[in-house]
Amino acid sequence: MSDAQHSPLGKAVSYQMQYDPTLLFPIPRQGKRDEIGVTGALPFMGVDIWNGYELSWLNARGKPQVATAVFHIPADSPNIVESKSFKLYLNSFNQTRLDSPEALTARLRDDLSQAAGAPVQVELTLPEQFAGLRFAELDGYCIDNLDIEIDQYSPLPGLLHCDEAPSPVDETLVSNLLKSNCLVTGQPDWASVQIRYVGAPINREALLRYLISFREHNEFHEQCVERIFMDILRACKPMKLAVYARYTRRGGLDINPYRSNFSGPPPANRRTVRQ
Repeated sequence: MSDAQHSPLGKAVSYQMQYDPTLLFPIPRQGKRDEIGVTGALPFMGVDIWNGYELSWLNARGKPQVATAVFHIPADSPNIVESKSFKLYLNSFNQTRLDSPEALTARLRDDLSQAAGAPVQVELTLPEQFAGLRFAELDGYCIDNLDIEIDQYSPLPGLLHCDEAPSPVDETLVSNLLKSNCLVTGQPDWASVQIRYVGAPINREALLRYLISFREHNEFHEQCVERIFMDILRACKPMKLAVYARYTRRGGLDINPYRSNFSGPPPANRRTVRQ
């Protein structure tokens, strides 16, 4: 394990078409968590939901097979898996013969669990199931139509504040204007974000300015979501808070981190139109 600068991200590589689990490049989460003051027991629970759209292998007779895959990596795993290494690993199955989709699922689960340092759930969707897949946007009130002036494009948690109210509110706010950049390559990462909370009403203009302030920020998807969660938690002190981001895909993969401080099932893995 090492930091992102030693990963294959942003470097020329040769694609391996035979199964090779050593391609996976784990990166410890704790380094970035230290930056946002998350030490000791985690103040949130959650999961990183990955969708893989470019998955292929050979059956026992050498005939190509295709599927999509969903990977659930728990937020309390010690490592994330660097996304380009994830892509290279999936491509290493392209010329690999396997007896069944179940054999592929088991191998994916074992390798990714070892890399993440915690059990990873894997589910394949086979071609006969493709027609049942549907698009859906994030539930909640979209704040993007607020007429505001923006001049800050690096994260400013000091923008966040709450409005006065006689009692706590329970609401879900959504924005499609989240953009950050890859920590290593600087390439843009685009996302929609959903913020559900119970507490004093978060000022919506302030929240939108804050989310847009990530526009020139370099950080991985999971790290951005944890930063947003912690900044809102500290500035607005909600009793309940959940932050969920749906990032558009790159290299056949999309990453959708979810962080929450209250128990409940993870959000539905519903692909948005931009994904």
